Amino acid sequence: MVLLVPAIDIRDGKCVRLVQGEPGTEKIYSNDPVQMAILWRGENAKCLHVVDLDGAFGGTMKNLELIHRIVTTVDIPIQIGGGIRTFEQVKQLIEIGVYRVVLGTAAIDDPELVSRSIAAFGKSKIAIGIDAKNGVVMTKGWKNDTGVSAVDLAMHMKERGVCRIVYTDISRDGMLGGPNFEATKEIAVKSGLRVTASGGVSSFEDLRKIQELERFGVDSVIVGKALYENRFPCEALWRLNEKKLDDLGPTRRI
Repeated sequence: MVLLVPAIDIRDGKCVRLVQGEPGTEKIYSNDPVQMAILWRGENAKCLHVVDLDGAFGGTMKNLELIHRIVTTVDIPIQIGGGIRTFEQVKQLIEIGVYRVVLGTAAIDDPELVSRSIAAFGKSKIAIGIDAKNGVVMTKGWKNDTGVSAVDLAMHMKERGVCRIVYTDISRDGMLGGPNFEATKEIAVKSGLRVTASGGVSSFEDLRKIQELERFGVDSVIVGKALYENRFPCEALWRLNEKKLDDLGPTRRI
């Protein structure tokens, strides 16, 4: 069964969603990303994908304190991406309890960082975020066209010991128009890597189609806007009860 991973994108200390990653398109869903993590855990999330958008746009991590609070508050694995460009940052995240670090821009600009991080922490702790537009990798907050194809980058990263990629079709992200199933399947088949799909999931039907890609190596999917806007069964009931949840028992550590 494909794992569904809720996304928490942090911008200016708030939990937001963007449209195609464009600054200025933010919609705020919560003023407290930590409480949002508690909510998703209370709704039985098995893993969370947290993105430091300030870091992605600015080129260096900006929300380490918030990330630390999330990691120490919920008892599930936390995957972090956004603005992670140095070995020291990778080390710091692993040391505070982050389960997996996602390297994006660094995979293009400093591929040796990928090799060094895997050697130090193990391949399960490092994933590569491949964010593509028309099949071409975009970096630096999705603003820089690298001229490198998504498949070629995946193959190069595989040679460096990477076992997982997080694949995002930028044109689909935040649009609720459905993922790029064909491109997701292609990168999984050609690379032979484990793939986490991201971008565009809008409905249960989309999740069913992602499930059909599991046999090709797509074993998980990150969902953001569709979850926040109650696009799935039972979510409306969860939202009605949200304000009554003063404590979530074993899901909380504080």
